[in-house]
Amino acid sequence: MYKLTNKQYEEYQRLCHARDHGQMLTPDGLRLICAGFDYDPEKIGKHMLEMLAKFRNEGLFDIPTCEDEEE
Repeated sequence: MYKLTNKQYEEYQRLCHARDHGQMLTPDGLRLICAGFDYDPEKIGKHMLEMLAKFRNEGLFDIPTCEDEEE
């Protein structure tokens, strides 16, 4: 039987917390956003980038960047 490492278990706990506190985008949530912007990729992308910047600036939760993944 496969066993999780401590790091994997911590990541699992983090994802469970995010799920339980509405911090994960679900397929239904994505459909709602896309419909709200008339399925226009530019409007959807602009909205997503604006929300990402807002969340980072407000420090609502930790959002990894591409630089974090390289470490």
